[in-house]
Amino acid sequence: MRKLINLSLFLLLGFSSVVPAMDLTDANEIVAKANLAAYYSGADGRSEARMLIRDAQGREQKRQFTILRRDREEGGEQDFLVVFSRPADVRNTVFLVAKKPGSDDDRWLYLPGLDLVKRISAGDKRTSFVGSHYFYEDVSGRGTEEDTHSLLETSGTHYIVDNTPLDSSSVEFSRYQVWINKQTFLPEKIEYQDENGELYRRVEVLESQEIQGYPTVTKSQVSDLRSGGATTLEFRFQKYDLGMEESVFTERSLRKPPREWLKRN
Repeated sequence: MRKLINLSLFLLLGFSSVVPAMDLTDANEIVAKANLAAYYSGADGRSEARMLIRDAQGREQKRQFTILRRDREEGGEQDFLVVFSRPADVRNTVFLVAKKPGSDDDRWLYLPGLDLVKRISAGDKRTSFVGSHYFYEDVSGRGTEEDTHSLLETSGTHYIVDNTPLDSSSVEFSRYQVWINKQTFLPEKIEYQDENGELYRRVEVLESQEIQGYPTVTKSQVSDLRSGGATTLEFRFQKYDLGMEESVFTERSLRKPPREWLKRN
């Protein structure tokens, strides 16, 4: 009887369920999980974003846009449509991405003032996204196959992974480190080094929460550590698994964005 009582207390106190999760040791596995958490929540998704761009002198610009995303396959090909609504000088500017892991993404930018559809070349993916400190590549994500990955450190809360580009001529950095949350697998900080090993760029998550069961970034920031400028992005009204059709993400949507999906429901 005493043994049964002791066992009951053991179960009630929860000791039998406190089994520490084994830390992962394979950097490629960690990076793959982080990629899924950051870019593949749900089969599709919608979010409204407010962007604040600050230069080194403290001058500010604001942008507001809606992001639509649809997965063709989990961890694989995706489509993104970004439609700007504010301010007036960028209103109806549209950015379309057909993400193709393992090869160059197809990226287009529609400039309504010129009624011009511009193809963004692979060499331009690490240039400024509409005048901000974010790059075009930051919107849809960098392909995990473009870098080699090694696990630098495992703390109580994060995996720290070092990443080195396979083609150093295609990027402006020599390497970057990523802090990946061990519970959610969201990448919460990325620091980039130049060819001299100097830290020059930082991307960090400022706020996150669980939405429809998915860990979700709700506020992030990119800092230019050389100039002192930074861009903050706040995400609102995020929803997943909406059932968006493939037709939403065609070149036709550059000039005629799908208003039914841009409206807040």
